[in-house]
Amino acid sequence: MKLYHRALPYANQCLILSLIGFVLAIMASYVFDHSLSLSTQIAAHISTIVFATLLKVSYVARCFCQYNLGLEVC
Repeated sequence: MKLYHRALPYANQCLILSLIGFVLAIMASYVFDHSLSLSTQIAAHISTIVFATLLKVSYVARCFCQYNLGLEVC
């Protein structure tokens, strides 16, 4: 039980950081594409996939912790 109390803040932090990274990668990929080099655009598109994956994994970890702590899972 104590493990879930310790893991929940990390899952929340990872969720926020991956969301910020995802938004920045989307902006670099589509909004600022005209001012970036091709290699930077490629890295931004790859980062979009990586941050989306991290976002999903951190959300599942957050839901798992909340479920095991008896909290409402939303």
